[in-house]
Amino acid sequence: MGADSYNTGYEIVAYITLTKDRAQNGNPLILVASSLEEQKQLTEDVSKALKAEVVQLTCGDYMIISKS
Repeated sequence: MGADSYNTGYEIVAYITLTKDRAQNGNPLILVASSLEEQKQLTEDVSKALKAEVVQLTCGDYMIISKS
């Protein structure tokens, strides 16, 4: 299978975490929140502004994804 067979049509546009160690340069936008409440609020605000979907990972971080 080629790489194209795994294309889901979604793009990760933001990643919101409480852990600075997960923050890397590049794409997508990575936001490091200082509290759980701030993380949830940032996730809600950014996803609403971008009209995008939210996925919560088992580690507690959030990914904001949009149809590409």
